[in-house]
Amino acid sequence: MRVHVNDLQPGDILQNAVFNQHGVHVLSAGTVLRERDIGILIGHLIDDIDIIAPTPFNSPQDHQTHTSTTRATDFNTPDSHSSFSNDVNSYEKLFPYYQDAVKSTNLLFHYALTNGRLAQEAVDYTITPLLEQFQQERDVVSLLLRLNSQDDYTCQHSVQVGMLSYYLATWLGHTKEEALRIGKAGYLHDIGKCQVDRDILNKPAPLTQEEYEQMKLHPLAGYQIIRSTYEDKWIAIAALQHHERTDGTGYPEGLTGENIHLVAKIVSVADVYSAMISSRTYQDKKDLLTVLKQMYQLSFSKLDPIITHTFIRYMLPNFLHKRVKLTDGRDGIIVMNHATDFFRPLIRVEQEFIDLTVNRNLDIDYVYV
Repeated sequence: MRVHVNDLQPGDILQNAVFNQHGVHVLSAGTVLRERDIGILIGHLIDDIDIIAPTPFNSPQDHQTHTSTTRATDFNTPDSHSSFSNDVNSYEKLFPYYQDAVKSTNLLFHYALTNGRLAQEAVDYTITPLLEQFQQERDVVSLLLRLNSQDDYTCQHSVQVGMLSYYLATWLGHTKEEALRIGKAGYLHDIGKCQVDRDILNKPAPLTQEEYEQMKLHPLAGYQIIRSTYEDKWIAIAALQHHERTDGTGYPEGLTGENIHLVAKIVSVADVYSAMISSRTYQDKKDLLTVLKQMYQLSFSKLDPIITHTFIRYMLPNFLHKRVKLTDGRDGIIVMNHATDFFRPLIRVEQEFIDLTVNRNLDIDYVYV
């Protein structure tokens, strides 16, 4: 039974010995996995492994939590329906929290415009339950796409950036408390847009230069609104600096890498990703791997490289077992990621395995999510 390392549980038994990409022996066949062992596998960048499937002869205590809906499964097997079912269940469970957060964000923008400040209780009521519900969700890619729509882009974008900033902060090693602060900073990063003309915010076409200049005022407006509400400088500085770029081409101050606050750099990466995957009237949604490739390129000039590469590295496992279309027209399944060549995974097409790091004439044209 082949499973993704993120779906392993204490008590699982290895069917085969595990070796890392360099051929180093990691764990022996027959090992009964503990939490520490699962951490070792993750540390060695192991994606999928074979475990002994539960049978009536295995201890029920060891496997009582295993069901077909909790395993990442193969799209070409009957169990593939369980993966889809799990996605649907996650969506149905989490959508009401997301929908409530988007509605509350709309009210929050109106309050900030009217009062020049925020109601802290309303912010906490909106973002904290959402982050607590979403923190166990593994397939961030599929979930955000299912939640995304063309309705109320600004409010949805704020909610998504809050969620992504929280995830990214945890991936970078921040404590839960710090991650929640950074998630809140991401959620409020665009609050200054409450002072931007609604016709500009909702314009179904690219902005004119004059409109763009007005839009560029929102980071400072957001900073002032947040500073009048919170003593936490992380939140305000993220609003002020989330459009700064490491090469100094950003706004409002044209800061360079070392002068941009760490939290603002985290929120910037979340902001760029959410904007790129968005559904807008004048902008088609881009293929997800294309988005990550573009972000990878931006990491060499505009975005912080360590933060961006961490984001990409943690997002890529969400593509495992996803169906893709190759540039030669064939459909396949992503079965393994490459540790250093991020965008050239191992693909299975029917009974053939294609290593895109070796076959450079092929590439992924599209990911079905």
